[in-house]
Amino acid sequence: MGDIHSQVETSASDDREGKEFKLERYKYTLTEIHFLNDSVHKYLTLFQTLATAVVGAGAAVFISWRKLAIDAEMARMTIRALLGLLLTLAAFVILSVLAGVFSWLDYRREEVALLDEVVRPGFRSNPNPRHFWRWYETYVVLFMLIIATAAWWLVEELIIPTIG
Repeated sequence: MGDIHSQVETSASDDREGKEFKLERYKYTLTEIHFLNDSVHKYLTLFQTLATAVVGAGAAVFISWRKLAIDAEMARMTIRALLGLLLTLAAFVILSVLAGVFSWLDYRREEVALLDEVVRPGFRSNPNPRHFWRWYETYVVLFMLIIATAAWWLVEELIIPTIG
């Protein structure tokens, strides 16, 4: 009789520990999803800050290359180097945002699987990547691509030809 009682207590203890583990895992998953959502805004802020500095440096070179006694070829090379830095920054931010989206999808799938097990199947549905147009990350990446393309066009078609 003591064996049955200890088995029931062990089973209840295991069940309680399992529920606590699942609750902690759910909290962790939600924390990671929140972190990934916040990181997009941090990357956008980083891009805006550094892009402003790079564009400012490019404008300074363009406006004052003659006063600084820099020859035309050196001014063009400097502006193109700054453009390359801006494009590299945009590529870094775009790749970071996309990596965050893939991580977010994984965490959401984990969240759905956990809720299916603990609450009931179908309590929350898996994210659908076909609804990417609803995600703000889509528009951040689109913004970055437009800015990078516009900067490249502006430098190569309007600024470089006027130097020298």
